[in-house]
Amino acid sequence: MKFEYRYYGASTVSNSTSATEMRFAPDTLRAPTHFVAQLNKHIPFREAISALHDVVVADQRYQPPDKTAYLAWRAQNEDPALAELIDRNADLRARMAPLTEELKELRAKKNLILKPFAAAQSKYFDYIYKANFDAWVVLDPVITVHPDRVFFECFSRDESSYASLSCSHEVFDRVGDFACGTTNVDYSEGLYGEFQKIRDYKSTRLAIDPTGFQVATAGDPSFKEEKIDVPETWVRGFLQVSSAMNLPARRLDLHPMDVHNFCHFLRRKKERVGPRSIRFVLTPGEPIRALFEPWNDELVCRRSIYQGNAAEEIRIWGRRRLMLLERLIPVAHSFTVHLMGSGMPSFWIANLPDMQLTLGLSGWTANDWARAGQFDLLAPRGAVDDDSKSRIFAALGRRWFASADQLAADTGLARSMVESALTMYTQAGRVIYDLTQGVYRLRELSREPLPLDVLRFASALEEKAATLLAVQSLSEQASEALPEGGLRLRARSKENGRPYQVMLRLDADRRIVDGSCECNHYTQNRMHKGPCVHMLVLRMDQARRDAALDA
Repeated sequence: MKFEYRYYGASTVSNSTSATEMRFAPDTLRAPTHFVAQLNKHIPFREAISALHDVVVADQRYQPPDKTAYLAWRAQNEDPALAELIDRNADLRARMAPLTEELKELRAKKNLILKPFAAAQSKYFDYIYKANFDAWVVLDPVITVHPDRVFFECFSRDESSYASLSCSHEVFDRVGDFACGTTNVDYSEGLYGEFQKIRDYKSTRLAIDPTGFQVATAGDPSFKEEKIDVPETWVRGFLQVSSAMNLPARRLDLHPMDVHNFCHFLRRKKERVGPRSIRFVLTPGEPIRALFEPWNDELVCRRSIYQGNAAEEIRIWGRRRLMLLERLIPVAHSFTVHLMGSGMPSFWIANLPDMQLTLGLSGWTANDWARAGQFDLLAPRGAVDDDSKSRIFAALGRRWFASADQLAADTGLARSMVESALTMYTQAGRVIYDLTQGVYRLRELSREPLPLDVLRFASALEEKAATLLAVQSLSEQASEALPEGGLRLRARSKENGRPYQVMLRLDADRRIVDGSCECNHYTQNRMHKGPCVHMLVLRMDQARRDAALDA
C-alpha cells in the first residue's frame, strides 16, 4: 500500500537550561490536527516516550553472526595449508591435485556469485541504520488528539510488538486551542537523544504544530514530501491489534517489582534450548506464579494476587520483548496484563501518572501480528445495513469516543448491531478499541479510509464460509444456552463431500470464545490462528437466526 505524507518542516526538540520545546510536524495532507500545551509530568512522560521509541526500533528476529572476517582469513590460509599437507604426503598428491583444482574452481564461482550480494547487503543495512535511520521505520508514528486524551501508536520493525502511549489531558498544563483528529508526525532518530534531556526543573512544551496547515502554497521549500510503499503486513497488523484488544482475556494486576523480577531473570539467564516460554499458574485468591522454561524456575509474585474465578495455566512465548517495559518500572505504579490464552497475544499495560503505555505482543516473536491469527473473525459479526453503519459512525464522530452501550442509546439500535458495525470500522482502520478506558475511539489510520464494501469479508476464509452457508452445508444442528447469556452450538458441516463435526461456544456478545472441529486447520492450529471455516459457517448461521428473531 502507498502512503504519502507532506510535512511542513521537521519535528524538532529544542533544549535550553530552563526549557524544552518538543515540536512535532504533522502531515499537512490530513485534516488539521494540532495540540499545544505545557507538560507537568516530565519524568514519566520522558520514560514513556523513550519506551515508545524502543518499540519502534525493536527487531528481535534471529540475526546470523557476521563471518566475513573469518571467511576472508580462511580464504587466505586454506590453500597454503592444503599445499603443506600435500608436500608432506607425496603418495596423496597425485590423487588430491585434480580434486583441489576442482574445489578451487567451485569455490571461486560460488564467491563470485555470492560475495558481491553479501557485501552490498551488509553495507546497505549498515548505512541506512547509521546514516538514514528513517528508512528503518516503516511508517511514522500515528498521533491522535481527542477531547480527553492524546495518544501515540507505533509498530516494531519486526511487526511483532505494538505500542500505544495514551496521555490524559491532566498530564498537561495550560492546554491551548486544539483540533481533534489523527495524523502522522515526522519522526527521526535524533529526537530520541533530545527526549533524554527532559528534566523536572525545566518547563517542557509539547506542540503538534498547527503552523503547517496555515501555509497557502505547497511550493514552500520547507515542505518535505515522502512516499512510502508500506507492506500490507504492517496495515494488517494494525487492524489485527485493534480486533484483538476487544476479545475476552484473563486480567492480571502485577506490582512493578514483579515485572522487575521478570526482566532481571531474563537478563541473568540465556536459554540454549526450548521451550522458551513463561507459564503463568493462576489460582483464585493466591499469588500469581510464573515458571520460566526450560529451567522451570519459579517466580512467585507475592504482591500480586489473582482475582479470577477459575484456576488455569497460560503459556506465552517471545518473553524477551518484555524488557521493552524495563525503563518504565521506576515510574509505574502498577502493571495490568491481559492474557488471551496459551500461544495467543498478550497486552501489558504500564499504569503511569495520568498515562498508560500499552505493549501488545503477538503469540511469539517470529509470528508477527499479520500472521498471528484472524482475530477479527473472533469478534461479533452480523449483517448491518449501510444506513445503520452511517448512523453509528456519525454518533461516534460527535462524541469522538464512546462505549457500545452509549452508541446504542444514541442511535436507538440494538447493541449487537452496534458491536458488528464497530467491528467493521475497526477492520477498516477507522475505529480503535481503547483497552485502557474500555471505549471505542475514532481513529483514521490512513488519510483515505478503505471502503467498507471491500471489507464485507474480513478474509478469504470468511468468504469461503459464506459460500458454504449458501449451499446449506450444515446438518444435525443443536443449540444449548449457557449461563450469563452464552451459547454452545453443534452441527455437522460438509465440505467437498466430507462431513466434519464442529462445536462453537459464543459469549453473551456473540464473540467466539472457544470451539473445536475435525478439520485439518483446527487439528494443526487449534484456535491460535483463529476459527476454521466450519466454525465460521456455524457462527454465520446463528447470526442469521438471531437477525430473524429480532425482526
